[in-house]
Amino acid sequence: MGKREQTKPDSSYGEPAQYDPSFNGPIRKRGCTDIICCVLFVTVILGYIAVGILAWLYGDPRQVLFPKNSTGWFCGTGPNINRPSLLYFDIVKCATGFNMMAAALNGLQCPTTQVCVEKCPTEFSAVTPFDLALKPAKVFNQSFCAPTINLVNTNLTVKDIVQKDLCPSYTIPTTSVIRRCLPDVEALVDMPPDFSGEGLPPSASDTISLLKNGTGDILNGFGLRDISVRIFEDFASSWPWILAALAIAMMLSMWFLLLLRFLAQVMVWLIIVAVLCIGAYGIWHCYWEYDNYKNLSASINDIGFTTDFSFYLQVQETWLAFLIIISVVEVIVILVLIFLRIRILIAIAIIKESSKAISQMMSALFYPLLTFVFILACVAYWVSTALYLATSGEAVYKVVALDSRTSSCQGINGTVGCDPQNFSASDYPNCPTAACIFVNYNTEGLFQRNLLYLQIYNVLAFLWCVNFVIALGQCTLAGAFSSYYWAYDKSNDIPAFPVFKAFVCALRYHVGSLAFGALILTLVQFVRVLLEYIDHKTKGAQNPCARFILCCMKCCFWCLEKFLKFLNRNAYIMIAVYGKNFCTSAKNAFALIMRNIIRTVILDKVADLLLFFGKLLVVGGVGVLSFYFFSGRIPLSDSTEQSETLNYYWMPIIVVVFGSYLIAHGFFSVYSMCVDTLFLCFLEDLERNDGSLEKPYFMSKDLMTILNKSNERPQKRK
Repeated sequence: MGKREQTKPDSSYGEPAQYDPSFNGPIRKRGCTDIICCVLFVTVILGYIAVGILAWLYGDPRQVLFPKNSTGWFCGTGPNINRPSLLYFDIVKCATGFNMMAAALNGLQCPTTQVCVEKCPTEFSAVTPFDLALKPAKVFNQSFCAPTINLVNTNLTVKDIVQKDLCPSYTIPTTSVIRRCLPDVEALVDMPPDFSGEGLPPSASDTISLLKNGTGDILNGFGLRDISVRIFEDFASSWPWILAALAIAMMLSMWFLLLLRFLAQVMVWLIIVAVLCIGAYGIWHCYWEYDNYKNLSASINDIGFTTDFSFYLQVQETWLAFLIIISVVEVIVILVLIFLRIRILIAIAIIKESSKAISQMMSALFYPLLTFVFILACVAYWVSTALYLATSGEAVYKVVALDSRTSSCQGINGTVGCDPQNFSASDYPNCPTAACIFVNYNTEGLFQRNLLYLQIYNVLAFLWCVNFVIALGQCTLAGAFSSYYWAYDKSNDIPAFPVFKAFVCALRYHVGSLAFGALILTLVQFVRVLLEYIDHKTKGAQNPCARFILCCMKCCFWCLEKFLKFLNRNAYIMIAVYGKNFCTSAKNAFALIMRNIIRTVILDKVADLLLFFGKLLVVGGVGVLSFYFFSGRIPLSDSTEQSETLNYYWMPIIVVVFGSYLIAHGFFSVYSMCVDTLFLCFLEDLERNDGSLEKPYFMSKDLMTILNKSNERPQKRK
């Protein structure tokens, strides 16, 4: 078997790398690669910054963050700084009052008077016929009325105020949701059974009755409003312990990676033995079932076709088929292990060597934090730019009738422009419900007409930046770990600050190549997003053939994205080592892998298996520990049990489990990059060198022992 490993790899995918006496690790004298793509990427980034500046100049995120009253002022800012919530005089019209005005308003504004209030109303009130003779100050609440009226000094009657929509004719219990006073359904459910709704419009009374009778049982059973408050209280009291659990997850991840140099071989062979034992048990069980049903007269021909699978389990032919299948699989697994045992040992040795490399440069484990910060900055810029673009342009207001049922208001249908801050309903004496309502944002300017294209540009630039950040991290780690492999004396020849030097080298020489690989991946991801958008928009109109074609396209592009990620990852390793452009590096990496495809598959699967068990250990261990702690099964000394201070102890557990998975994924992604880098360097080492005095191997002694190779004598490379 050792002789087989010494044979030359398959040359149908290019000639093996030749010995280069000047090569002793990552190339130091290198030049800039893919300059055209670098210029394009920098141009796109400058354009992205310009789009953000234009969006900031023209956009107004207050349109989304803060509600507007009927006069166009924002609630919670400016003159209404102490009035953060928006009150709708007749909330029912928001759902039922669009009819003929729907085309004009496009559903963007509720057709009722709106005012900014300090607090939302929490009680029922209504103007009754008995209130018409009273003074307005005794009937209405000044804080809920329009700012243009003073109830103490006004000469208007209660009837005039109601007709002019200066004060609400009724109020119901509401609560502030996204700065808007929306019905408090729990309060409506708990209202007195004898509440008649006197003074309320018929539509409002019907709505209250529906909310009370239709959703009362659900809300009383779950207490939706109280749950969110209790969950917030749980996080406020348990956040130090959550952070402590996440710190434990970080320590477990580091320890597992460092201990793999001692545990890798044991874990792999234990898993292999477990698989063989499971197969052997399956063979024995199938034979036992076959022997039990052997004397029965029933056969597969007697049963025929049936949808009940349990009938097939009662005939001997079924168990005989299972016996044959499992036996064949077991034999294949044993033969694979016999003929590929050396390659499995190579995979284990490289995994152990990766653990040694990480122990030599522990700073690499924390590099994902920098990647996370960069990606977070990209996401924040993308969201803010999209928000500013969505609110670009001046708001357009039109005169509409809040109650279009009046014959004198039929002609007021939202075609006349207005200024909400200077609008006066007295200009329309025949239609007392005339109001100045926001319709949309103008699209007359050059910038506004191209907002859709700018949003698409925003998405493309965002995807390109995120993919570039990931590529930069992979190339940086590959440069650091390759400097470890190509160091003849692992303890003395590794350069100082290898991660920092690899990061500077990637930014100095290879921005264009990294941007090139990121651009290819971005285009595929954008097509996938476009297909998902088309599927969402046309789902109701698709026939079976269209659904099949769309599903096939999405599947193909998903596979293409996975392949490009694999190819880019290995291309970045070759870029970090040899400093060549992206296309050349991708071609060389692909050819090198294909010349050693069996080794690649085995290493990939063995590494994935170990990292899966590592994630399972970290997430499962921390999750079980947090369960026992937050549920009170591990009480704290001289203090109240944690479970007694929490309303829902499972919420901190969910946060800990999710956070532990992210931490373990971050650490193990570095380890996975280290394994891939050392593996490609190992393959190059085999092709370049032969262990002679002139061409000694750089691989570890364990790898040379497995391959029955050795250097003629220790020699320090210059």
